[in-house]
Amino acid sequence: MSSRSESVAAALIDRVRRESGLSQAELARRAGIQGSVLSAYQHGRRQPSVAALARIAAAGGLELQLAPQGDRAQLEHSAQVLSQVLDLAEQLPHRPRGELAYPPLSRRAA
Repeated sequence: MSSRSESVAAALIDRVRRESGLSQAELARRAGIQGSVLSAYQHGRRQPSVAALARIAAAGGLELQLAPQGDRAQLEHSAQVLSQVLDLAEQLPHRPRGELAYPPLSRRAA
């Protein structure tokens, strides 16, 4: 029984191993955890803590950065809205405008 967070953790560990070129045993040694525990994390049999994931990433010479997921969804939504607004703006008819007429300047009484 593997949850999405376990598969994300396993994918992160796989990526750390690929990018660092370390064996599972060497990565576990550098992270200060048992090889069997790292194997269980990597195969989704155990759920690592965020601190354990950070240690594993650091052992592979990488840094784990967390950001709220809502920010990404909000950014994607904003991009879609902007795209729609720009599409609508392109559909507006073009009406050339005359020169702008500014009101005359006058001095204010002191």
